[in-house]
Amino acid sequence: MTDDASNRSPHDGEKYTTPEGVRAVMGGIRPNAETGRPDAGRKPPWLRVRLPAGARYEAVHDIVRSHKLHTVCAESRCPNIAECWGRGTATMMLMGEVCTRACKFCSVSTGNPHGWLDPLEPAHVADAVALMQLKYIVLTSVDRDDLPDGGAAHYAACIRAIHARAPQTAVEALTPDFAGRHKDVALDGFQILVTYAQNLETVERLTRRVRDPRASYAQTLDVLAFAKRHVPQMLTKTSLMLGLGETDAEIGRTLDDIRAAGVDIVTMGQYLRPTEHHLPVERFVTPDEFRGYRDLALAKGFFEAVAGPLVRSSYRAERVLERNNAGL
Repeated sequence: MTDDASNRSPHDGEKYTTPEGVRAVMGGIRPNAETGRPDAGRKPPWLRVRLPAGARYEAVHDIVRSHKLHTVCAESRCPNIAECWGRGTATMMLMGEVCTRACKFCSVSTGNPHGWLDPLEPAHVADAVALMQLKYIVLTSVDRDDLPDGGAAHYAACIRAIHARAPQTAVEALTPDFAGRHKDVALDGFQILVTYAQNLETVERLTRRVRDPRASYAQTLDVLAFAKRHVPQMLTKTSLMLGLGETDAEIGRTLDDIRAAGVDIVTMGQYLRPTEHHLPVERFVTPDEFRGYRDLALAKGFFEAVAGPLVRSSYRAERVLERNNAGL
């Protein structure tokens, strides 16, 4: 149908009378002609990315492929893969591919691994980091509620193995919440990290809708606060997905809560729906809006804030370390 209002520009003269419709025009989403609510099915131009390329990227890609290594960068088709690999940064996922939780935004398989862990993983991960000559590695993992410690000891073993095999490589860990157990965050190994991260994901009001019931807004903030108290010199970090229905006021309050927990770094990026079975995108946040959110975070006292449509948790992670080492 050629005269479908959803295919016309929001500046063609239509009047959008609902708050959602106004927000849609401001946020780059064309409202549905019948309901006036946002139709976020089409990605705006600022979410389009070029195919990865570059000599450094190709070198890391060849190593990953030839040695059958598993990186979150490649397996999630991260839009920043060329930039990160080109700078010598990568992200690896530990403890298998089956998560015991079922967050509404995540496409990782959910199930029960029944306590299985690869005892050789710490050595294999350390060898991979050394082989790729990475200057910064981000370790992340599925949640493992089937394990008494949530996999904390295995996680710490991987960190220690990298430190021994590739001492020149800085390590950041984006961990599960370990069900809020402080003793697991305090294990030997975590204290040698340069950055400890646990993602808050969204504002408090949306947490139960977005995250698994075993994760909570307060629990994540508590884990981050403990990590900072336990190792004060270690940077702490969390991330937010925007576009799930949060308001500007809620974003501001969330940043206040994060800062009150002593968190040094916050990243904010656009939520993108993995499949039709996951939560829909409520709005596409514009680049200008992201710049405003970054300015807001910096004004609230964060050491660094990274915000943009394609920003992910580990985006430009090593640059924060460089700033910290320079005493900035």
